[in-house]
Amino acid sequence: MSEAKPLAGRVAVVTGASRGIGYEIAKGLGAAGAHVIAVARTVGGLEELDDAIKAAGGSATLVPLDLKDFEGIDRLGGAIFERWKKLDVLVANAGLLGRLSPVGHVPPEIFDDVMAINVTANFRLIRSLDPLLRQSNAGRVIFMTSGITRSCRPFWGPYSASKAALDALARTYAAEVQKTPIRVIVVAPGPTRTGMRAQAMPGEDPMTLPHPSEIVPHIVEIASPGFERTNVLFDFPSRSYTDYPSAS
Repeated sequence: MSEAKPLAGRVAVVTGASRGIGYEIAKGLGAAGAHVIAVARTVGGLEELDDAIKAAGGSATLVPLDLKDFEGIDRLGGAIFERWKKLDVLVANAGLLGRLSPVGHVPPEIFDDVMAINVTANFRLIRSLDPLLRQSNAGRVIFMTSGITRSCRPFWGPYSASKAALDALARTYAAEVQKTPIRVIVVAPGPTRTGMRAQAMPGEDPMTLPHPSEIVPHIVEIASPGFERTNVLFDFPSRSYTDYPSAS
């Protein structure tokens, strides 16, 4: 492992890798030496990512998968075991905004979709990939959250509730694997120049927001074997870490 390639020899899964923050993270992990297993629904975006990773001297395996296909997530774990026998990094980035609306007006199918992608799919990823992460000498699991869990703004009910549930799931998992080499980190990227942000804030000038690539060096650091903190929140806007309370 070199300073220029801190993730050389590591295998990393990135969900939501075809666009936005996930795309930039996958590209950055590949440039840092990891073999990236890129998961997304959009085949064209995955192929573009593959070209970008190869241009930077990296390698990738493309997995076109809708994360509501929970059996597909199970198959992903099996395929990784067959080829690599382990997993070093999971970046659970994929997320769904849903519809901004008063809670009482949210269509049930919208609520169910947001919970399926933002919560249930991440539970299924843990269930499928935990045995592989335990085979790594330094498994790193990164969940992408949102500051909305603390502010609970009006009209953001499904998204806010789903991210709060994800935080609880991540913290529980962190406590369960505390005595293993696995480290679990929750990351709040803050307002970022992405399609989801434009959907939520259509009148906002995107050029006033950080580009998704700006968070990548921090994710590479967190994903590296030398990063030892666990059960912490990394807030990208303030560049600060906060320890969650330990389980009693």
